[in-house]
Amino acid sequence: MSTAPVSTPGYTIYHSARCSNSRGALALLREHGIEPEIVDYIARPLDAAQLKALVTRLQVPVRELLRSKEAAYAELGLRDAARSDDELMAAVAAHPELLNRPIVVTPRGALLCRPPERVLQLLPGAAGDGA
Repeated sequence: MSTAPVSTPGYTIYHSARCSNSRGALALLREHGIEPEIVDYIARPLDAAQLKALVTRLQVPVRELLRSKEAAYAELGLRDAARSDDELMAAVAAHPELLNRPIVVTPRGALLCRPPERVLQLLPGAAGDGA
């Protein structure tokens, strides 16, 4: 009988199994011996407060996390530059498919890992780690 892998504390991936970039980032983490907490944000959508905390951790504009090719992006008028960050986060909370992925959070920081190899910047021993 197999058991589920034990998560590596401090490592989280906001993941979509349907996304090749997300699968690639997860595979790279596992190749380096890291089993992150996997957050299926489609099945368990983030609320606006969780999104705000994630944006703060990522230190990027909210708009950079939006999937502009999703139908909901156009339907909700999110191309409008006048939309506030709060409006954008509310849209993502209601339509989680709008969140770009994968987002990886580690003790070293957080990144949108597109391409998936960006996750390597967050691993112990990566350039600038000092380890």
